[in-house]
Amino acid sequence: MTTFYAQPYDISAAGFYFESFDDYQAKASLARNDYGQPVEEFELQFIDGADIDAAFAEAFGINQANIARFIALADEWDADQKTRFIIAVGECGYNSDCDPDDLDIGIYDIECLTELARQFVDEGLFGDIPERIASYLDYDAIARDLSFDYAITTVAGRRLTYRCA
Repeated sequence: MTTFYAQPYDISAAGFYFESFDDYQAKASLARNDYGQPVEEFELQFIDGADIDAAFAEAFGINQANIARFIALADEWDADQKTRFIIAVGECGYNSDCDPDDLDIGIYDIECLTELARQFVDEGLFGDIPERIASYLDYDAIARDLSFDYAITTVAGRRLTYRCA
């Protein structure tokens, strides 16, 4: 279960924890400051939940206007979709209203570009290279070339190599 905190901008009001949009609406409608006036503006904070959801909330930029959509998507999307969204918004410059299934982003669970170069050679991306010649390849040079199109980031504790299209 994911826990959020609504911190009022009004310093004379107390905040509250919530776990669902309905819970947020109910508690927000009851929030009053020390003078009995309703509290209208809150800073929403991700407090507890899965690491991928914390990274997703940061990339999403949760606020009062989008918290309902965020909670729905956090329940609906799997970890791969969230990872694609996080990289798309945080690294590739996409807007937070993008659909991760429509993005042309290559993501590899590889920690360095030299490993990616080895994988590409093994997969035949550079053509058919005989094994006796493959040991003489300069994978570091290939990795330097790949660095023009690929980068490395960390999402929820995982180092990933990605390419934005």
